[in-house]
Amino acid sequence: MKHFVYAMAILALAAGCKKNSASGEALSSPSQSEAAANARAAATIQFSGYTWTVRNSTGGPGPNVFSGSNAWVDASGRLHLKITKNTATGQWSCAEIYSTQNFGFGTYQWQVEGAIDKFDKNIVLGLFNYSGRNEFDEMDIEFARWGNNAWPNLNYTVWPAASGYSTWSHTKNFTLSGTYTTQRFTRTPNSVVFKSMGGFYNDDTNLFETATCTSPASSISTLAMPVHMNLWLYGGNAPSDAKEVEVIIHNFRYTAG
Repeated sequence: MKHFVYAMAILALAAGCKKNSASGEALSSPSQSEAAANARAAATIQFSGYTWTVRNSTGGPGPNVFSGSNAWVDASGRLHLKITKNTATGQWSCAEIYSTQNFGFGTYQWQVEGAIDKFDKNIVLGLFNYSGRNEFDEMDIEFARWGNNAWPNLNYTVWPAASGYSTWSHTKNFTLSGTYTTQRFTRTPNSVVFKSMGGFYNDDTNLFETATCTSPASSISTLAMPVHMNLWLYGGNAPSDAKEVEVIIHNFRYTAG
């Protein structure tokens, strides 16, 4: 979320189902079918067995324009998130959806298709649990360099449950041999365990990064919260390579625990 950007800037200044592919599948066109067009116009969409609100507004993070036409589910049930440019106006727009249901302790898993290790420095993909209370109650997996090519591109973050506690974060620079990854975190009252795997797996095969937040346990939110997925522009800045970006979420899975 937007507040993570501010924290990153401060820190920088101060310091199994298997399906893998070397190239990935071709990204589907938004104009693929009339059914897809109707889905993109809806205020809510169905994805992975849940109902999601499609954001269609301006504001943070960024600030950006979030267009409902940039998030849709295709005929195969896969979620597409896209950053697009209006060639007539030159305006860039982003994508975000969030669940109508709240989720608590348990495991959150996304199977993602996209060249997330090769994002432009201004591109951000977020997969996270968030109460809506700024700077609190949030667990993030984010792929971003926050406008600086020298910064790591994988970010795990836990925002505290109460004032007086610090935000926990872990970063890593990574590269992939393909475009399929599995991203996962597990919430308990005392910890959040993050894991990233190359390929599509329901276990830890091809684990390329993991980190655990446990300190202090009382700073970890115990709230049930919506799940968000967004693809946006850091600082509202256009991609420095001027290219549109699309990511496909093949599925989202929540297992209570």
